[in-house]
Amino acid sequence: MEQQSSVGKIFTIPYIDALIEKKQIPTTFKKCIVRYVSNDDEITYGEVISKIYAYMDKEYRNEYFYKNTIFNQLLVQRHDLYNTAALTELPIADSKADFVMINGKGVVYEIKTDLDNFQRLQNQINDYYKIFSYVNVVVSKNQLKKVRNVLEDTKVGIIELTNSGKLICRKKACCNRESLSYEAMFRVLRKKEFESILLDRFGKLPSVNDFIYYQECLNWIQKINIVGLQKKVMKCLKERTLLSVDDVFEERVPSELSFYVYFSKKNRLKYNKLDSFLNKKLEV
Repeated sequence: MEQQSSVGKIFTIPYIDALIEKKQIPTTFKKCIVRYVSNDDEITYGEVISKIYAYMDKEYRNEYFYKNTIFNQLLVQRHDLYNTAALTELPIADSKADFVMINGKGVVYEIKTDLDNFQRLQNQINDYYKIFSYVNVVVSKNQLKKVRNVLEDTKVGIIELTNSGKLICRKKACCNRESLSYEAMFRVLRKKEFESILLDRFGKLPSVNDFIYYQECLNWIQKINIVGLQKKVMKCLKERTLLSVDDVFEERVPSELSFYVYFSKKNRLKYNKLDSFLNKKLEV
């Protein structure tokens, strides 16, 4: 269990950010090298990451593995990276959406690995429906029967991550707008985002003091048709991470690090820096 915990620590955005910046190899990384990588004086950081990821695929499919698989198979392979945006760990009410894709519509992907339980699942789904109309739960074969029973009479979709690493839809998500919430949509927006919506709709912003400004903005937001507001919210969220025509999500990015390269605030799309790190020889 301790070794698996070490693997889990490595495949997080903050850890990889730090790994690229550090000149010395962290202890956690050394432990994984000793356990999962053969003794090779010529091995590179990229080869080590690939081997550890291969172990994770077989023995320890954690949340990063699920997110990276969703990114590669559903965003890169099935959609256009320049018309579809992705977000991760998006705060919604009392929950955080694991993975969100926004094209013409917004779709939430809630991940439940074999290490997760379903105690909070219903509350999470309820929160997601306050902003989004489509929700999927992504599980392995081990969790499939259980999640089918829980979601049988709902509009929530089910996607299985198979043993071979493929994502297969087992239950299609249906549109659900019954729980849309003005307040939840307002809270997910940044100040400049909700102000742009108000300016577009009313041509001005509330002229009140700072103490009541946010509440008055919410009052104005509540005058907009809620389905129309949802479309505007999707547009705002999409613009946060959507690649511009000047950005190139290059094929040289290792599939193991697609999710990282897209979402890292420090090293997003910095291919030369990433290449330099991945090709660097290990000196253990």
